[in-house]
Amino acid sequence: MFNVMRKNYKEVLMETNKHIGSLVLSQERIRLGVAIVADKLNQKFSGEEVVIISVVPGGILFTADLVRELKFDVNMDYIACHHTPGVSENGSPIVYHQDINIKDKHVILVDDAIETGGTMKRVALFIGAEFGVKSVSIATLFVKPNRVNIPVTQYFAYEMDNDDMLIGYGLSWENKYQNIPFVSKLIK
Repeated sequence: MFNVMRKNYKEVLMETNKHIGSLVLSQERIRLGVAIVADKLNQKFSGEEVVIISVVPGGILFTADLVRELKFDVNMDYIACHHTPGVSENGSPIVYHQDINIKDKHVILVDDAIETGGTMKRVALFIGAEFGVKSVSIATLFVKPNRVNIPVTQYFAYEMDNDDMLIGYGLSWENKYQNIPFVSKLIK
């Protein structure tokens, strides 16, 4: 028991869980990434009417960290479109209850990552086509290299060099691991 107390949370998780692989983004790199994306958004949207729409459930952690770093007023809402990680073809329904009016406002869709991009493309096109918004942008911590083309401005901190399956900081596998405070490779 004493040895477990001397180890940090990350070490204990990695030793006791067979699906947590090598570290990809530490908590420190995540904090830096949040600051990078917030700085880009602060420069672009200062003085504008902006609605942050968190793509749930994966985008909750990044959204919470990001909005606390924004220097402009925001309204917040959420949208869901469940998908299977690593699958670009997603026919799941988009669930958006529109709790606030987004007409003629800048909308920033916030998610943890753009992996294949299929789901985010559907959500971005849906918001842009259905609600008369001024603009649609995407903010994520990172993007993967082989994602589909999404025809809206994207603000991100990191571009991964491969398409490894990742877990933690909102990214799940079999509906687990979203609460891990760092990003690691998935061991199947």
